[in-house]
Amino acid sequence: MEILKWKKLSSKYLVKEKWATLRVDTCELQNGSVKDDYYVLEYPNWVNAIALTEENKLLMVRQYRHAADIVSLEVPGGVIDGDELPESAIRRELLEETGYSFKSAELIATLYPNPATANNVTYTYLLKGGTKTQEQHLDEHEILNVEEYSIAEVKQLLADNKIDQALHCAALFYGLIRLEKN
Repeated sequence: MEILKWKKLSSKYLVKEKWATLRVDTCELQNGSVKDDYYVLEYPNWVNAIALTEENKLLMVRQYRHAADIVSLEVPGGVIDGDELPESAIRRELLEETGYSFKSAELIATLYPNPATANNVTYTYLLKGGTKTQEQHLDEHEILNVEEYSIAEVKQLLADNKIDQALHCAALFYGLIRLEKN
């Protein structure tokens, strides 16, 4: 049986802010029934990086995440600004967050963070040949530490469930598979 898309009958914005927008849709489902009050979060698209230095260390960042009230070990990344290309965004984010520039960047995965309730995409890149070229230039409310790990250490962190964010775990798994192929 072919799965068809829902037909959007109406849409109304409840919140429109820089970092998140909430709309409510009324949709007609494949079987003809109508679903009222389907809430959709609209976010900007994101990028994240499996960032490998020239010394074969993976760069990770540690920062506080207020919504979950945790200090999280993550891969570097951030929001794509406007019509910025994803590769440009990840190179900019890495330079701002870590101070590192990279010789190569390869798109390795395109993931939907939560397609049931959110509309954005995360582009995951594998960057190689990183060297420190400047100091961090963090956003006003961004406070993070840059940490370096060997590939074996990252595998152990994943095995021990020490990386909290699902998208970041997925990015690491894609990156590790790609590194093993090369």
